Amino acid sequence: MLFDMTQIAPMNRYELLLGTVVPRPIALITSLSRDGTVNAAPYSLFNVMSHDPPLVAFSVLPSPAGVMKDTGQNVLEIGDFVVNLVSEAIAGNMNLTCIDAPAMVSEIDLTGLRTAPSTSVKPPRLQDSPVALECRFVTALTFGPSQAIIFGRVEHVHVSDEFVVDAPNCIVDTPRLSLIGAMHAAKYYSRTTGDLIEMIRPTWAKWSKSDQA
Repeated sequence: MLFDMTQIAPMNRYELLLGTVVPRPIALITSLSRDGTVNAAPYSLFNVMSHDPPLVAFSVLPSPAGVMKDTGQNVLEIGDFVVNLVSEAIAGNMNLTCIDAPAMVSEIDLTGLRTAPSTSVKPPRLQDSPVALECRFVTALTFGPSQAIIFGRVEHVHVSDEFVVDAPNCIVDTPRLSLIGAMHAAKYYSRTTGDLIEMIRPTWAKWSKSDQA
């Protein structure tokens, strides 16, 4: 079936895109408001964009009231944020941060997630997250009212010691991180601890030889 995106209502486009582009990594982003309130909110429209320079990006959509969400506003005003990756152990806490709490309410207090000071940015990281990326705002691409794609440069990465296999070469035990990914219907998630499919990337030298054999 062919879907004409110019003829589909926005929420139906949302369902179609987020129901097919899966799984998506989840960034549980901590940020600070001007008054010092710590905000935590999950974003699955997120990924690594570059390693040199080390850049990540996430998309902030408008709130139900049509205004920019707290995370976006905080990052644009303060300039720092932390991407905390979500493991199965804190999945329930992450889900609770989605609650439609008033702006002055800290999701950190609601969920009981523990924070720890960051190394180079103002917002704290989440101590319970196995991986935290400290980021500084680089730029934002605005594509509609009260929404933007925000780019950040990763300054420091915290990885829990138990998951580090080879520190000099930056190798971690990825499956043991037990991270989850966002799936469809805004309520389903995938595990990264199940069966893996291994495919070795081909090289032309080997491929051309085997093809001629």
